[in-house]
Amino acid sequence: MPADIIPRRVQEQARRRPSSHAYFTKQEGVWRPTTWSTFVDEIRTAARALVALGFPRGGKVAILGFNRPEWVIFDHAAMMAGGVPAGIYTTCSAEEVQYIVHHSESYAVLVEDVNQWKKLAAQRANLPLLRHVITMKGCPPIDDPLVLSWEAFLAKAASVPDADLDARVDAIEEGELATLIYTSGTTGPPKGVMLSHRNLAWTAQTMIDHGGARAGDTGLSYLPLSHIAEQMTTILLPATAGATVYFAESIEKVPENLKEVQPTVVFGVPRIWEKFHAGVAAKLGQATGAKKRLVAWVRDVATRVTALRNRGREPSGLLALQYRLADKLVLSKLKPALGLGRARMCVSGAAPIARDVIEFFASLDIVIHEVYGQSEDTGPTSFNMPGATRFGTVGPALPGVEVKIAADGEILVKGPNVFLGYFKEPEATKEALVDGWLHSGDLGELDADGFLTITGRKKEIIITAGGKNISPKNIEAAIKESPLVSEAVVIGDRRKFLSALVTLDEAAAGSFLGDRASVAPLHEHADILAAIQQQIDQVNDKLARVEQVKKFVVLPRQLAIDTGELTPTLKVKRKAVNQNFSREIESMYAESP
Repeated sequence: MPADIIPRRVQEQARRRPSSHAYFTKQEGVWRPTTWSTFVDEIRTAARALVALGFPRGGKVAILGFNRPEWVIFDHAAMMAGGVPAGIYTTCSAEEVQYIVHHSESYAVLVEDVNQWKKLAAQRANLPLLRHVITMKGCPPIDDPLVLSWEAFLAKAASVPDADLDARVDAIEEGELATLIYTSGTTGPPKGVMLSHRNLAWTAQTMIDHGGARAGDTGLSYLPLSHIAEQMTTILLPATAGATVYFAESIEKVPENLKEVQPTVVFGVPRIWEKFHAGVAAKLGQATGAKKRLVAWVRDVATRVTALRNRGREPSGLLALQYRLADKLVLSKLKPALGLGRARMCVSGAAPIARDVIEFFASLDIVIHEVYGQSEDTGPTSFNMPGATRFGTVGPALPGVEVKIAADGEILVKGPNVFLGYFKEPEATKEALVDGWLHSGDLGELDADGFLTITGRKKEIIITAGGKNISPKNIEAAIKESPLVSEAVVIGDRRKFLSALVTLDEAAAGSFLGDRASVAPLHEHADILAAIQQQIDQVNDKLARVEQVKKFVVLPRQLAIDTGELTPTLKVKRKAVNQNFSREIESMYAESP
C-alpha cells in the first residue's frame, strides 16, 4: 500500500474536487478563490523547482513570513520533494532567525518581504549552509545572487519532469521526518521538534473523525504558521478533509476579515477570545431596562441549551421554543456581528483559557471547545469534543492516545501523535521521551470519566521561602477573570509571600472609569486599583493562606513580544518578566504585607 502521507492527501483533493475552492486571498477589496486543481499544480511546480535547485531528499527549508498562500505552497512542496520544512516566527530577531536556519541546516529560505530578508542578510556570514533565498509575491526585487523572486523560482521547475517528483513522493515512508516545529523558547534556545509523516497524517485524520474539520468547512488563517496548531488548521486538516482556507490580510484586519468570511471553524488562542469577551461584555453591559432583561433571559436560555448539548442532548419542549425565540431576537444578530454567524466549531488552544470566558460565550450560544497539547504530540493530547464537553477541563484524550498522571502530577502521553524527538538534541530527547511516554512538563488531574484538567506547569512551580510548592497558573487565570485585567503574573519564588504583576485591558478600564478616566493614569487610578484589589480578595477567599496574593502592582504597559516578555504565541516568558520589571517586583517586597 502507498504510504498515507500529507503529500498524497493534498493531491487527492485535486482529483476529488478539482473545481472546489482550496483557498481565498483578498485582492483589491475582493476575496478571490483558487481551486484545488490550481493549488496542487502550484505545490507540484514549487516542489519541482526545489528539485531543480539541487534540493536533496531529506533536505531542509525554512519559511519566514505572515500567513500567505506561498507559505503553505512551499511547506507542502518541501514535503512533496522528500524534504522537511521549518517555520520561523516573523517576530524573531536576526540572531534568532540565524539560529533556526543554521540549526535546521536549511538549504533554502522563503521570506515574505525585504524586512525579513534583511535579517538573513545581517547574518549571512553565519549561514554557511544556505544556498537560496526565495521571496514571496509582491516583494520588491532584491539584487543579490542568493535571491530568487517567486516567479523566477517557479520557472526553474521546467527542467524537472513530473515523473521525477512522483518518484520522490513514492520514496517517502510514514516514519520519516516530515517537518520541524521550533518551540518558541520560553526557557532557552528553541528546540526543533521532529514530527514524522505518520504523526501529521494520523493526528489530522483523528481530529477530522471527531469533528475538527470536514469538506465544505471554511477557516481564517491568521495565527503564526510556525506553530503546530495553525499548521494543523491551515495546512494539514484542509489537505486531509478538503476544507477551504481564507488568508487574513493582516493581524490588524482579523476582526474585519472574520465578519466578511464568517468561517465555520474558528481557532484562537485565549487572548483572542478574551478580547472578544471584553468587547461584547462591555456592549451588553450598556443595556438598560427592557433590553437588559431581554439579554439576561437570552443568556439564561443559551446557557441551559449549551449544558444539554455538551452532554450530547438537544433541547425539547418549552426550552426548545424559548431557544428558537432567543435566537430570532438576539443570537442570530449577535453572532454574525462577531464573525461567528456560521461557526459550527470554535476552539481555544496553545494556553489555558479562563473558565468564565468560556461560560460567557456559552451564554451567547457560542461553545468554545478547549484543546490541550504541545508541539511534541503534533498539537492535540485531549479535546473537548462536541457532545462530550466539560467546561473547566481540556476534555478526554484523543481516541488512540493514552494519558496518565505521574506520581509528581506530570501529564504523560503516549500515542501515534508523539514526536520522534528533538533535532540534534539526544539528551533533551531522552528527558522528554521515556519508554515511549512523552513527559509533557504540565501538571494535571484526570477525573473518573477521563476528562483532563491542567493544574500548572512543572517548570513554573513557585517554591516559597517557606518551602511550599505552588502552581501559579490557576491563580493567574482567576485574577484574569476580571474584565479589567489583560495579563497577570504571580511572583513568589524563594519569597515570603506571593505577589502579582497585572496589566490592564485598556478598553475595559476606560469603559469602567467613564468620565473619571482623566483623573490619573489608568494604571495608577484609585478606582482601578480598588477594583483589582476586590478581584484579588475574591480569589484569595478560595485559596489556602500560602497561595494567597498579598500585594500587586499594575504595570504601566502591556507585556509584549518585542520587549521579550511574550512568545509569538503570547505565552508569558517569566524570566524576562522578572528581569524587565525587577524594580516593581522588589517594591512589593520592600515591606512586609
